[in-house]
Amino acid sequence: MRTVIFDLDGTLADTSGDLIAAANHCFERMGVEARLDRATDAGTALRGGRAMLTLGLERCGRYSADIVDQWYTELLGAYGEALDTHTVLYPGVMDAIEVLKSNGMVVGLCTNKPQGLAETLMTRLGVRDAFGSLIGADTLPTRKPDAAPYIAAVERAGGLVPQSCLIGDTQTDRDTARAAGVACVLVGFGPSGDDMAALDPDAIIHHYNELPAVATRLLGEGTRPVGSAMGGR
Repeated sequence: MRTVIFDLDGTLADTSGDLIAAANHCFERMGVEARLDRATDAGTALRGGRAMLTLGLERCGRYSADIVDQWYTELLGAYGEALDTHTVLYPGVMDAIEVLKSNGMVVGLCTNKPQGLAETLMTRLGVRDAFGSLIGADTLPTRKPDAAPYIAAVERAGGLVPQSCLIGDTQTDRDTARAAGVACVLVGFGPSGDDMAALDPDAIIHHYNELPAVATRLLGEGTRPVGSAMGGR
């Protein structure tokens, strides 16, 4: 089976608002003035909890690795209590997935978000059942950019690695694809969109209605016809 594996944060959904809220909860509890803002710090938010804590603490001159480690669990707890307040799927992504499936492909998820949080978020967004696999940061002993989580995501979705590609939004995703020896498609509509070309991916998409044609070009034609034309929602 040809397989398309998606990253989650910044690729499948904009999770930055809820991540930033969790970081700001920690800064408030610490009693420091640092606060992150979605307008300027969304890219950092999508790199994870430690990156957010580091940025805020550096801004107020309080950074240390020990403080980041101390508050990381608190951040995950705060995020887990309100992880779908502001989060939205990117426009057209579920339409694109339906077209991929109608063209004989299977889809899965490979994220550096802890698996439990990822499972909860996807379920609350109402889309978990659309994906044949979900591999998180703690599912295996290693995480992206190691190839093992990606390989597991492909195989658990029912696919074969040589007939797969990764959809992502960061250098970590690009490096994961290279480690696995597969094509990488980066999205150009997320917070890091302006930097995508510099990462030299196999393709960049600017809306999910472009993905079915790109996936077909990278993975070959299927045995079933592509579904009807997609709208721009």
